[in-house]
Amino acid sequence: MSEQEYGPDLITLLDDEGQEHEFEIVDTLELDGEHYIALVASYDDPEEMLQDDGELVILKSVMDNDEEFLEAIEEEEEFDRVAALFMDRLKDDFDFDETDE
Repeated sequence: MSEQEYGPDLITLLDDEGQEHEFEIVDTLELDGEHYIALVASYDDPEEMLQDDGELVILKSVMDNDEEFLEAIEEEEEFDRVAALFMDRLKDDFDFDETDE
């Protein structure tokens, strides 16, 4: 039996201008019946990776006509609660900078 190499789980998303951006899925969770996903930008070019701010992107998974969509979390309280959970779960893998903007 041969050993297979596994890479990161990648997803390609379209922005508002129709440009594709590739992200690595770093975690998912379910909270109060809702599904959430945490992503970081993925780059093939190491130079681009060095220039990235490493921001954690958190989106909500929404089903519409049996199709899954990812959307921004509009409610600040919901976002803060989900972000805190992800940050706690990922604290060993990421160095979070918790600055107020």
